[in-house]
Formats: sequence, structure tokens, C-alpha cells
Amino acid sequence: MTRRSAALLAVPALWTAVFIAVPLALILKISFAEPLLAQPPYTSLFEWTAQGLHWKAQLGNFALIFSDPLYIHALGNSLLFAGIATLCCLGLGLAIARAVDRAAPQWQPILLTAIILPFWTSFLIRVYAWIALLKPEGLINAALIELGLIDTPLVMINTGFGVVIGMVYSYLPFAILPIYASLAGQSPRLTEAAIDLGASPIKAFWLVTVPLARPGILAAALMIFIPTVGEFVIPDLLGGSATITLGQALWTEFFSNRDWTMASALAVLLTLLLLAPALWLQRLELADKPGLRR
Repeated sequence: MTRRSAALLAVPALWTAVFIAVPLALILKISFAEPLLAQPPYTSLFEWTAQGLHWKAQLGNFALIFSDPLYIHALGNSLLFAGIATLCCLGLGLAIARAVDRAAPQWQPILLTAIILPFWTSFLIRVYAWIALLKPEGLINAALIELGLIDTPLVMINTGFGVVIGMVYSYLPFAILPIYASLAGQSPRLTEAAIDLGASPIKAFWLVTVPLARPGILAAALMIFIPTVGEFVIPDLLGGSATITLGQALWTEFFSNRDWTMASALAVLLTLLLLAPALWLQRLELADKPGLRR
């Protein structure tokens, strides 16, 4: 390896160490400590005594997470909402990406701009807008009552439904763009050949188009599932007390209860949850590219 190559590799390695590895190590250390009314608000993991160095780490925070119904409920909600939102985004994203790919070339840039246009507005403002849409006296209920479809307003806010709707709306572009990138590299003749061989358009789509778009679909799933599992803003604004998630529990422990040790334990658990799908995706990518295996 040349000095130039080593220098180029050193920059991202240093960045990863300083801004990822070191903070994670600090959070891991705090998660094994006990809360303390002092500065810092947690005990040390080591203690020097006359007998020598003593290891004071404990697993009480992690044991409490898996024994307290509140944290178990928050974990279940996080996985449930993230899973449903990911599946909905993949279904909608695949359909929209397919439509954009089949649109006339002069319309594709306009359609892609419309897809990313919401990113030009504050994320918080966009979530607040859904409150005006979903509340009992909001625009959606008013329209349904005016059309005669319902007699009384539907309860859509402060529910799991509201949380999923907010997640799907906020993260749908992260599904459309990578799937579109995969579809754009495909030749339409492949689908036409499948139809000529006797497959219906729907069957050709599922047997030809979707498998070829697998890298984009997997990337989209990862880009949606990871942030939605730890989402805090959307459940806090569109969900209620029954829809508490890990992100909300972590925020409460850190800012309200001032329990850094429990907050750090929740952060470690959240990191492990997010690491699993990332490793799974990497394994699938390696399976698709045998030449990369070692």
C-alpha cells in the first residue's frame, strides 16, 4: 500500500474513530454504570482500594429493560411501527418508482423533483401539518363527513395509525429513489420478452422487474427501517401514551429522569437492533456478488 493510499484511508478511519467509535464506547461504558446524584451522574466502572483495582460494572439496566413492561412495550412498538412503515414504503415506492421509470424522459426530472420537494421544508413542520390533517376536526375528517362517508370523526391521531402514516409520508422518498435507480438500469425488453413468452404483465413484473431491482429494494428497506426504529419526533407528535417507542423512552430517561445509565442502555440496545439488519443486508449483497467473498 502506498503512502497516498494509506493517507486516503486514514481520513475516514480517523473520522469513524472520533465521531462513531469513541462516542459508542462512552455510551457502552455508561450503560454498565449505576446512576449517581453527582457530576457526572453515573458511577465509575473501576475503583481503587487497598486490595487493588475492582471492577464495578453491572447489568442491572439491561435486566430492567427486559423485565419492565414499559420498555418491552416500547421495544415492541418500535419494531412494529418500523416494520409496517417499511413494508408500506416499499410497496408504494416500487409502484411510484415504476411509474417514474416508465414516464417520458422529459417528465422524469420533473417527477423526481416533486418526490424530493418535501425535503426542502422542515421535517418538524411537515409532521405538524399531519396533526391538522388527522385530528378529529381536521381536514381529512371534514372531507369524509362532507362526502357522507362517515357520521362521526375518525380517531386517527394519538394512535399507532397516525404514527405509521407519519413515518410512511416522511420516509417514502427514501424508498422511491434507490428503487428507481435500480429500475432505471433495466432494459424494458426484458419484461417484454417475458410477456412474449406467455407471462401476464403482473407476473412479468414480479418475476423479472422485482428480482432485478432487488439491490434497490434492500437498500430502501435499510434506509427506512433503521431511522424509523429510533424515531422520536413522529411518535411524540402523532402518537399517544399507548404508542411509546424506544426513542421516546430514551429521551424521557435522559432529559426528564436524568438517568444517563438507563438512557445509555437503551441506546446500546437500539444500536444492536439497527446493526442486525445492516449485517443482514451486507450478507445478501455478498451473496449476490460471489467475487467479493473471501
